[in-house]
Amino acid sequence: MINSIVDAVNNLLWGNGQVLIYMLLIAGIWFTFKLKFIQILNFKHMFSLLKGSTKSDAAGISSFQALCTSLSARVGTGNLAGVAVAISLGGAGAVFWMWVIALLGMATGYAESVLGQVYKIKDENGEYRGGPAYYIKQGLKNSWFAVLFALCLFFGYGFVFSAVQANTITDALNNSYGISTTYSGLAIIVLAGAIVIGGLRAIARFAEFVVPFMGIAYVLVALGITVINIQFLPAVLYDIVSSAFGLQEAGAGAFAAAVKNGIQRGLYSNEAGSGSVPQAAASATPHPNHPVSQGYMQMLGVFIDTMILCTATAFIILLAGNGMTGEREGIRLTQSAMESHLGFFGGDFVAAAICLFAFTSVVANYAYGESNLHIFKLDNKLGRIFYTSGYLLMIFWGSRESLQTVWNMADMALGLMTVVNIIAIVLLTPTIVAVTKDYNEKRKASAKMDFIEKDCEIQGETTDNIWK
Repeated sequence: MINSIVDAVNNLLWGNGQVLIYMLLIAGIWFTFKLKFIQILNFKHMFSLLKGSTKSDAAGISSFQALCTSLSARVGTGNLAGVAVAISLGGAGAVFWMWVIALLGMATGYAESVLGQVYKIKDENGEYRGGPAYYIKQGLKNSWFAVLFALCLFFGYGFVFSAVQANTITDALNNSYGISTTYSGLAIIVLAGAIVIGGLRAIARFAEFVVPFMGIAYVLVALGITVINIQFLPAVLYDIVSSAFGLQEAGAGAFAAAVKNGIQRGLYSNEAGSGSVPQAAASATPHPNHPVSQGYMQMLGVFIDTMILCTATAFIILLAGNGMTGEREGIRLTQSAMESHLGFFGGDFVAAAICLFAFTSVVANYAYGESNLHIFKLDNKLGRIFYTSGYLLMIFWGSRESLQTVWNMADMALGLMTVVNIIAIVLLTPTIVAVTKDYNEKRKASAKMDFIEKDCEIQGETTDNIWK
């Protein structure tokens, strides 16, 4: 019965209904125009904000730590297994639509992260909290809609998505070394539990150390493979573009599969518009002291995730001659492609990479769910025990469940979150535009880059004197 419900919801969101595909494309285009092509025209400025991004205060984590925490959640199975799923079901053309949704998603990711900063609060421990549940409640003054999002996020990041990451890790280790999924699942529980008990700061410190290292190593290997096979790259690029528009033999069917799987897997990877990243963005002490700076930092995260890391995986797979099979293939397709390039070492490298990629996602997912305990008045010892227990049990369930089941569950959870969040951020567009205008005016005048609420037309209200 549960599988039937999941299939019915996914069919509405991703299948015949295609509700989310239209919502994501429209939202991306909407914010691209309302923010005056910010992801293109201010592309260089996005990188300039990395300077000074390691500064923080006692209440928050640094902008760089927030970026790494969000990348910890983004950079995981979506980059290695998710790209393989997209190509196996949608062909090379799915990669093109991953690029499209990432380019548009940079504007959407910027918008939701700015809101996360504007409407953040300080909890009883003196730490910053925020995200869609907070900006829906304060900005739209709609408590039931805020609770609905928090429930969707709790279901997704608190439980389901970590099961997907665990499934990919255990499958990779079983494929490469024959390690029982039960034993590797238990090992993940022990390691994850040891980190998440330390709270958001421990997770941020872990992410700040691991994410840059693993990302650079993976890109360098992919770059080396691309250079070695450079003579085949033009054919791969032609295949990506021609397949994206159904110009090959399969025609309309291939076009539909490419669009659906490219957007679906692209969203799962970069999370732009899903409402997850604002949790990390809200926790940051931005530098400079303005919500827009964290919007730029998280926009950079979308670019790194999809345009760099997902593209690296796509080239590895396509340069190995692998393509659309019609069967859902995950991390094993990426492993076999890497082995074709690097021999036996390739499979070992992917197994190591996915363990780091996916494990950082496992611990970052915990932080996203934990930040919403406040919404349910469960931000206490008993509430955390309940949440942590369910989180760890779902990791074990995912490590032993089938690939199809966990991915279908993840698609439904991500889809429900995204529907609620897209509606909210579109309704809050005037605030996003006003805050961005304030930043641009101060930047142009070389004025002190402090955010003062009265300078902007803020919908609803923020909670206390955080920005004063």
